[in-house]
Amino acid sequence: MEKDGFEELKHQVEEWVREAEKLVHQIPQTQLYAAIGVVLLTIFFFLLVRLFKRAKPNTVVLTGLSGSGKTVIFYQLRDGSSHQGTVTSMEPNEGTFVLHSEINKKGKIKPVHIVDVPGHSRLRPKLDEFFPQAAGVVFVVDALEFLPNCRAASEYLYDILTKAIVVRKKIPVLILCNKVDKVTAHTKEFIRKQLEKEIDKLRASRTAVSEADVANEYSLGVPGEVFAFSQCQNKVTVAEASGLTSEISQLEQFVREHVKA
Repeated sequence: MEKDGFEELKHQVEEWVREAEKLVHQIPQTQLYAAIGVVLLTIFFFLLVRLFKRAKPNTVVLTGLSGSGKTVIFYQLRDGSSHQGTVTSMEPNEGTFVLHSEINKKGKIKPVHIVDVPGHSRLRPKLDEFFPQAAGVVFVVDALEFLPNCRAASEYLYDILTKAIVVRKKIPVLILCNKVDKVTAHTKEFIRKQLEKEIDKLRASRTAVSEADVANEYSLGVPGEVFAFSQCQNKVTVAEASGLTSEISQLEQFVREHVKA
């Protein structure tokens, strides 16, 4: 009985297929081609929409000279802890998480991918691995020991601001003056002015399009004018923080401005 039922179903399906073939042959070729064209256009439109709706970048890169406090800030963002001392790593310290200050917020909060790139000069090329996905760059400066490191910090920051991908994508940069809780720490305005002065000197000694400096493809500022961060094609702002006292609200504001919750 089961075999008879199966044979009957098989014959019915074959009959449907034959009827469908007859219908297809009855359709004029022009209409058939038009229908196929509509299907192909629909598929193309769907793929195009998917392409433009790709996830926006959610990576924020922490960088700066060694000892500036990047790793402490990383842990403050992740779990609110204050890791004492300097942790030197040969590999980037990274993680994807909801900011510690937002853990108790209601509703769906978008996680942020934070990357703490080692500040040693030999490890800086690793930055290039993260720039394509970067929604923002945080350049951490030691506000306590700023003057002895001003030249080195300026050179590093200059290299970042003249990178082709940073300029083309207009990746926002936050200069974060860390350790401002210390009495002898310099203010963010002082640090901003000193960095601008040093970068202005660097502009005179470096040419972004010269063959001797192929790493930098863009020049900074306006020719004939004293350099200021406001002249950059991407947005450059300055803020203050204290990793050891958990005062990182200005940094968190920067993160959420560019990685929407």
